Formats: sequence, structure tokens, C-alpha cells
Amino acid sequence: MNDRDQSDELQQLRAQVAELTRRVYRLEGLLSARAEPAVAPTQPTLTDQLTASTPLAKQTTNVPPPPLVTVPIATVAKQPAQPRASLESRIGGQWLNRIGIVAVLVGLSYFLKLAFENNWIGPATQVLIGIAAGIGLLVWSERFRSEGYPGFAYSLKAVSFGALYLSLWAASQYYHLVPPTVTFIGMVLVTLTSAALSLRQNAELLAAFALVGGFLTPVLISTGQNHEIALCCYLALLDLGTLWVTAVRRWYRLLLGAYIGTAILSIAWAVTYYTDAQQTPTFWFATFFFLLFASAPFLQRNSPSSPQQNPVLAIVLLNAAGYFAAIYLMLSLHDRSGLVQLLITLAILYFVHARFLERRGASLYASVELAIGVGFVTMALPIQFNGPALTLGWLVEGGVLTWAAHRGGSKLLRALGLLALILGILRLVIIESDAYQPLILNTRFGLYLLAIASLALLAYYARIEGGAENHTWAAVAVVVLNVLALLALHFEVIDYFRPAPMQRFNPSEWRSMNIARDFTYSAIWMLYGGALMLIGFWKRSAFLRWQAIVLLALTAAKVFFYDISALERGYRIVAFIVLGVILLAVSFFYQRTRVKAVD
Repeated sequence: MNDRDQSDELQQLRAQVAELTRRVYRLEGLLSARAEPAVAPTQPTLTDQLTASTPLAKQTTNVPPPPLVTVPIATVAKQPAQPRASLESRIGGQWLNRIGIVAVLVGLSYFLKLAFENNWIGPATQVLIGIAAGIGLLVWSERFRSEGYPGFAYSLKAVSFGALYLSLWAASQYYHLVPPTVTFIGMVLVTLTSAALSLRQNAELLAAFALVGGFLTPVLISTGQNHEIALCCYLALLDLGTLWVTAVRRWYRLLLGAYIGTAILSIAWAVTYYTDAQQTPTFWFATFFFLLFASAPFLQRNSPSSPQQNPVLAIVLLNAAGYFAAIYLMLSLHDRSGLVQLLITLAILYFVHARFLERRGASLYASVELAIGVGFVTMALPIQFNGPALTLGWLVEGGVLTWAAHRGGSKLLRALGLLALILGILRLVIIESDAYQPLILNTRFGLYLLAIASLALLAYYARIEGGAENHTWAAVAVVVLNVLALLALHFEVIDYFRPAPMQRFNPSEWRSMNIARDFTYSAIWMLYGGALMLIGFWKRSAFLRWQAIVLLALTAAKVFFYDISALERGYRIVAFIVLGVILLAVSFFYQRTRVKAVD
């Protein structure tokens, strides 16, 4: 072989090695792009080993490596979306199926009815058929559930449980085949079966079936006799079980249903059987149920979400209202002091609850329980006190809540404090202001001063905290404060000119007293308006000055349109002079303020 032939073979080998190298690079690029496109290989590649092991490696160094083929990262193939069932498919596969089941059940029920009417089947056989049908439907429903039809399976379970309850009821109450105790045990077993299936299958609907059956059991086996202890113990066990299931599965609607069922059965029993002789056990059972459902907000480990809040909030509110109604009906006639002590204890309990819930991050529940605690205190006052003492209690409560709202930065406490103040002020104006009392040094005037002080405290704190909302609070408080001050003076004028019970006046004396009273009104309005104007200039408050202007305008209208004809000449002269002097003084202050502003 000559040198030329060797050279040709060498060129062919080089071309083959280069082609193999390109293919290996291409394969490595594809593999790395599919597996780890972002990580560079650290181990020697197949190409490196190949080129390193061949003697032609040094001779092919002049062959540039082909560029790495970049392949986009392969996206994971999505599973094809299940086609949405058409209306035809739903009708044919679901609705017709259910209608067929119902039709079969209706047909069988008519057959059984015919058989019962013609005595083809005896009572015991009828009950056994019902129980067998219930068990058969329950077993059959599991087959549908395992095949992916849970909704249909739950429907069959509902029918099966209903058949079992009705069969057991018929055996005891209709045919009297078994004693109520046996029926009760059977119904409890049905309820426990439904509850166990709900936990195993994580099905809240089955738990609801169990709960409904559990509360229907006392009704279905009722003998018309008073068994308070047995009923309440059964309800207590049922509620404890529901509470445990709720804590495990977070089915808060189930706990709300338990409260509603307990309340309905308790009210039905109380309306029918309750007497004062049963007060002690009834009170303790009511307290037990109250404490059990009061734990509802603490079942949530984390901050509750919106769908969970509604049933728990309903439980909190209904539980507080229901327990208050129960203890009020039991204790208000015979033990009012004990009722007040219990309400104060409940208020403290709710305050403690609110504190713990606030630390757990459940601020909504904390606010609601805080409001309930304040409500218990507010309701305890009219039960314990009457007359001015009740008004005093509400006004003091309003002031204390206003102070607490400022210290804690709670808008809710401020609103509750305002509510207590409104109750106290309305009672003060409507009820406490009607009685005849000595001038100035009397209970009514002291209560007015207390109400004014509480409103002043509200306005002061709102002004310190600042903001548009607080500015509104302060403005309303100041307006109401001034109105109360004028009302307090108004009632003092009435009492001053009111004759004693046995005192008699002739027409001339009556006229003179009415003239003096009307002049006193005008004088008080003038002086109060002038004082309010001075305070407005002193504090540089246009809001106060506007109130003074309105009051002085009303006073001027009264003087010009009423006093000029009703008052005697001397009172008339004094009224016009005093009004003119006050108006001139107000005008002077406005002009001086304007001049200073220009300077």
C-alpha cells in the first residue's frame, strides 16, 4: 500500500470519527435537556472518553466540536381534561337512575301497603322487612360509593337510615312488639353506625344524618312522661360526641346543628313539664350545655377562615342569648340577687374568653365575646337597681367603657360605651326628669352633670386620637353635651316655678309667675350662648361658635316674636337690652378677630 492510499484511509477515519463525535454530542444534548438542562455535566462524557482513547485524538484537534444542540425543556404532558358531562349524559346517567330507584321504592311501598292492608304480612314480619331493607340499602350504597358515585350512595344511606328508624319506631310505638328500651338501643346503634361511617369516609353529610337521627330518637320513643334526667343525660352525651367529631373533622355546621337540636328539645320539654320544683337540676343542665357550646371558638387551631366563622359566630350568639333567657325565666321571680351575681360572673367569663381569643389571633370572636360580656353587665343593672340608681349605673358604665376604649384602642368598646350612655341619657330625660326636686342640689341635676362629664370624656379622647372618624365622634358628643346642659337648666327652671302641691294662685299671680319663667328661659339662653361664644373664641373653635350663633338666633327670635308681647314692660326692656349687649359683644369679638387676621 502506497503512501497515497494510506493518506486516503486516514482521511476517511478522521471523517468517521468526526461524524461519530457529532452524533454523541447531539445525544448528550438531548439527554441533558430532558433531564437536567441547567446543570453542566461534571463527569467525563462519552465523547471525551472516546476522543481520549483513540490514537487519532491528537490528529483531529483541528476539527471543531459541533455546537451543542439545545432543546427546549419538555413540558409535562397534562392529563386530558375530563369532558364535562352534557345535559343528555346527566339526565341519562344520573337523573333517570335516581328516578328509577325512587320509582322502585314507591312501587315496593305500595305493594307493602297492599300486603299490610290485606294481612298478607304480620306486624313482626313487617318490621323485619323494614330492618332488612334498611340494612340492604346501606350495604348496596357502599357498592355505588366504591364505583365513584358518592352522591347517589349518600342518598341510599339516607333512605336506609330512615327505614331503620321508622322500623324500630313501629316495633315499639305502633305494634308494641318490643319495649322502648330496646328501641332506644337500636336507634342509638343506627346513629353510631352513621357517625362511624361519616368519620371513616370523611363525609359531613353522613354525620348530619347521624345527628338528625340522634335528636329524633327521644321524640320517636317518647312515652308522654317526664324523664328530664334521662333526656338531658342523653343530650349531653350526644352533644359531647358532636363536639369531639367537630374537633377532629372541623365540621362546625354540625356543632351548630347540635345546638339547635338541643335548644328545640329543651324548649319543648320545658314548655310541657317544667315546674319550680325542677329548678335545680334544670339550672345545672342548662349551665352544662352553655359551657359546652361556649367552647366552640376554641376548637379552631389556626385563625378561622370566612366559611368557618359563620356557624361558630351563630353558636356564640345563640348560646349567650339562650342561656340568658333560661336563667332569667328560672331566677328572676325568686332570686333576683342570685341572677345578678350570675350575670356578673358570666360577664367576667366572657371577658376572660375575649382575652384568650385575642391572644390566639381570633380577633372577631374576641370582639363578639367582649360585647356579650358588656351586654351581661348592662342587663344586670336594671335587674339589681331601680330609679336613679339604674340611670347612674348606665352612665358610669358608659364612662368606664369610653376610658377603656381609649386605653385599649378598641372601637368596639367605644361603641358599647356610647350605647350605655344613650340608655342612661334616654332614661334620664324621659323618666328621671319628670319628678319634682329641689333647686340645683338634687339627684336629677347630678345625673345630668355625670352625663355631661361622660360625653366630655368621649369628646376629649376622640380629639386626642385624631382622624376624621374621631372628629365626628367628638362633634356629636359636644352637640349632645350642650343640649343636655340646656335641658338640665330647663328642668331646674320648671321645678323652681312649679307651685307646691297644696299651693293655690289667683289668675294674676299665675300670669306673673309665667312671665318670670319665660324671661328666665330667655336669660339662660342668652347667657349660655354668650358663654359658648367666648369659649369658641378662646379655643379658636368655629364649631362651638356656630352652636352659639344658632342658640343666640333662637333666643333673638323668641325675644322679638314672643317676649315682646308676653312679657311685662320691665322684663321686656331687660330682655332686649341684655340680648342687644350680648349680640354687640359677639360682633365686636368677630371684628377684632378679623382685624388681627388682616394685621
